[in-house]
Amino acid sequence: MVFQPTTIDEVQQAVAQSARVVARGAGTKPGLRAVAGDAAELDLSGLSGVLEYEPGEFTFTALAGTPVATVASLLAEHGQYLPFDPPLVERGATLGGTVAAGLSGSGRYRFGGVRDFILGVRFIDGTGALVRGGGKVVKNAAGFDLPKLMVGSLGQYGVLAEFSFKVFPRPEAYLSLCAVFPNLAAALPPMQSVYTAPLDVDALDLEIGADGKARLWVRLGGISSVLAARAERIGKLLGGAEVLAGPDEGALWRDVRELRWVPAGWALIKVPLSPGRVASLDAALAASSALRRYSAGGNVAWVAVAPEQRANVETALAAQGLAGLVVLGPPGRPLLGQRSGESFARRVKAALDPEGRFITI
Repeated sequence: MVFQPTTIDEVQQAVAQSARVVARGAGTKPGLRAVAGDAAELDLSGLSGVLEYEPGEFTFTALAGTPVATVASLLAEHGQYLPFDPPLVERGATLGGTVAAGLSGSGRYRFGGVRDFILGVRFIDGTGALVRGGGKVVKNAAGFDLPKLMVGSLGQYGVLAEFSFKVFPRPEAYLSLCAVFPNLAAALPPMQSVYTAPLDVDALDLEIGADGKARLWVRLGGISSVLAARAERIGKLLGGAEVLAGPDEGALWRDVRELRWVPAGWALIKVPLSPGRVASLDAALAASSALRRYSAGGNVAWVAVAPEQRANVETALAAQGLAGLVVLGPPGRPLLGQRSGESFARRVKAALDPEGRFITI
């Protein structure tokens, strides 16, 4: 059975009358979908709309099925944006899917990820009750941080219905630098130099291509009149770099945000890690012919791999003691590698979904 609610009341009714439930949005991240089996599906694409927007307060509230593109367009009219750089905007990603997946883009490097910008949430728990956590302003009541708990929850604790976010003023202009190195080992010291320097950098990504070369990307945002001087300083840390600006620069980062570098039909796996573990992970992945992009200064790895090599990547992650989240690829089993925090997750699940209505990933 498929429900297509357009109001929060209808979502509550659908949950209350279903023994098993799985929620979905625009379907832009098929790798995250668990096999529904006999569970009722909640199509939340109709639960859409911006409910409140206060440009002067830098906050907005919107329903879970609202496309991120709709929000981005509204914010742009007032010179504001979502600094955590949510992926797959042009493919139709929704706010609910972005929060449930816990996904942020390369722009998270400077200001933080989605969990750093969510202020409040309303969701339907396993009993069909509407639960509110957080608020609609930057300074809200203390207590258990339910909004952050819902980030990356993959729909296991409840059906996300409404969010409040804070936003930032958009930079006046952007400029990027690209330095090419023969391999990863040659690129890591310059990346570390930028990472540790007292510089305002908007994005710091390291891309490993099929040719084995490493391309280090540094993005700067701010007042256009001072970007060139800032770029010159970073260029010295990199030992020289190509400078990109204007439409070509913007198009490059849009392609990164939309994951256009991932070949059609391949799986895309997100791996949280630390900069010090990039070299060992990359060595373990090299045999799988995976394309690798180390984002946020090496704190997140994006691994694109052909379907027949997915098992090899999972083995490599388990051996490294790392976890992976399958974002793109066929539905099935989204969590790979070593899993942690399961005891805490079970306790939260028991509190919010005591009857086990929502599919456990």
